[in-house]
Amino acid sequence: MMRTSTPANMIRNAAALVVLFGAGLMIGAASLFAQAIAEPPVETKPNAKVASSEGAYLRIDKTDAEKPRALQTAIVRYVGKPNTPYAGRIVDLVGVVHIGQHEYYAALNKRLATYDSVLYELVAPDGTRIRPEDLAKRRSILSSMQSGMKDMLGLEYQLEKIDYMAKNFRHADMSPEEFVEDLSRRGDSVWKMAARMMGAGLASQAATGGEAGMLLAWFSDDRAKHMKQMMSQQLIDVDAVTAGLDDANGENTLIKGRNAKCFEILKEELDAGKKKVSVFYGAGHLPDMAERLENDFLMKEKKTSWLDAWDLTRN
Repeated sequence: MMRTSTPANMIRNAAALVVLFGAGLMIGAASLFAQAIAEPPVETKPNAKVASSEGAYLRIDKTDAEKPRALQTAIVRYVGKPNTPYAGRIVDLVGVVHIGQHEYYAALNKRLATYDSVLYELVAPDGTRIRPEDLAKRRSILSSMQSGMKDMLGLEYQLEKIDYMAKNFRHADMSPEEFVEDLSRRGDSVWKMAARMMGAGLASQAATGGEAGMLLAWFSDDRAKHMKQMMSQQLIDVDAVTAGLDDANGENTLIKGRNAKCFEILKEELDAGKKKVSVFYGAGHLPDMAERLENDFLMKEKKTSWLDAWDLTRN
């Protein structure tokens, strides 16, 4: 029996293809889903040695012996400049990877509870809430792959660990129909987008060891640890992956289009008087969001803190 090709199915199928290609795995695919408190992740010491791409919101913290210690994600605080419409208001860009350690998501839940409003990503109908009991019904190809990756790496799945039913959470993303409409408006398609991402993902994979490195990690005695080290090197190359998304005019739906929708809702929240708002999105979205805060909201970056998402020293 032939399945009907709905906008949601088209997005899921294209994203599933992206999952198969290197660096696109966590940023491209996971971006289509938005998903006992343990000790919070260790924040970077001032003299920590890190590897990151300029302007990235993911990085690898290293030990004094130059060994990879942790994959980290950023929380970047912006504050409205004096004499502007949002003077003194706080917007934190909270970058996230969609599979991570239990401690990572526990700490994020604790932080997110402190905001007046948390704007979260999920390509779904407006107002969608993610209930734990619904996750079992969402076992598409993509979510199954992500679940398989989290099991292989000894990590947890974001959608299963973040409390999306919290009262301060608000859905701030495109619906499937809006996603496809935006692609069509620009003469793009999910398949063209997936093809561009495949090229960018393969280039990043080749630069970080390619298939040989992945195979060596796979057959290592410490497979989970070495696979995390390989994948973390690819993940920090955010610029390479997001560059692969752009069409000939430098536009794309997956990052820039969805960010525009999110920031329409951010404006609504700030105009309603919210003083401290979090934008809780995949780290690949944050460079464009930072530009929007500076240029459109007249906000200034104040500080950045880093959280450990993956421990790269153990399985």
